[in-house]
Amino acid sequence: MLTVDETMSALETAYRELSCGRGANRPRNHTYFPLEDTRHKGFRFRFKSQEGGNISSGVWALRITSDLAGVETLPSGVRRRRLIPAAPGGTYVGLVTLYSLTTLEPLAILHDSFIQKMRVGATSALGIRELSNPDATVAGMFGSGWQAEAHLECLLKVRPGIEEVRIYSPTAEHREEFARVWSDRTGRKVIAVDQPRDAVVGCHIVTCATAAMEPCFDGAWLDPGTHVTAITSPDGTATRRELDDATFDRAARITVLSREQVHHDKQTDILGPVERGLMAWDDIRELGDLLLGVSPGRGSRDDITVFANNTGMGVQFAAVCARALALAEACDLGQVVPTSWFLETTSP
Repeated sequence: MLTVDETMSALETAYRELSCGRGANRPRNHTYFPLEDTRHKGFRFRFKSQEGGNISSGVWALRITSDLAGVETLPSGVRRRRLIPAAPGGTYVGLVTLYSLTTLEPLAILHDSFIQKMRVGATSALGIRELSNPDATVAGMFGSGWQAEAHLECLLKVRPGIEEVRIYSPTAEHREEFARVWSDRTGRKVIAVDQPRDAVVGCHIVTCATAAMEPCFDGAWLDPGTHVTAITSPDGTATRRELDDATFDRAARITVLSREQVHHDKQTDILGPVERGLMAWDDIRELGDLLLGVSPGRGSRDDITVFANNTGMGVQFAAVCARALALAEACDLGQVVPTSWFLETTSP
């Protein structure tokens, strides 16, 4: 039921409302259990939560994941974040609960995975729409998995003039299969490249949609006028990042999803240009301000611009899940349980 257009519409409204005081959001939080899991060396129980709401959605959302999280090293030597499906039947646990802002009651519980994929890709696409040169025809993409799929679909929605997409990921068979499938689906020239440089040089838009722990490419390779998107920054428990210092230092404009999260998670990648005296903290603005027109976008055609999609936000899940709930109710989808099960007659 949830399309790219529905997702982008709900999110754009939410970001505008958050920036003008018609929404609220709590920074994302990760809590790790202090001991490793005895079955999986290097992996620990992690509980992640985020919450928020906005006027147009009419709801407050609490998104939680109960994870077994750690880092694995691929045969190529690349390290990446991984979640193990340790729940019964080889499954994961990620849920979003929606609460009415007026009647207080819980309205729905939704699985988070598909919504997670869509809201990240759609958010990156909003940044691409606002910051990249409109006549871009060649894009590079790092990643060939779940998030890369959404990012490619959303990219083509906001930049339909893209003719060629170059895909790089560490595992050759993965990137080649991704290129084959998405060439067929989109009718575009989607090609797998063998070196990271090939997904940067000559590309007007470069998108990172990975679980990487280290930077995906050398920022010195970027051509003037390139727009760069990343979805991974330090999260308060791991110093992982997709973009190197050179990329941030060359950027004429850095936009983030949440300035609050930069400090909450000590996101040193984004703060680097400020600490090195290349940019003032006030020059780093939020996507919501950009959408409202109160912060500047691209200054010139040759500017390198960066959008750091630097966190997940509860307000995203409020906006997108409320839209998904309305679509589902209109088609009589889902399972209904009595609301009275979750209400109480004495004060919490």
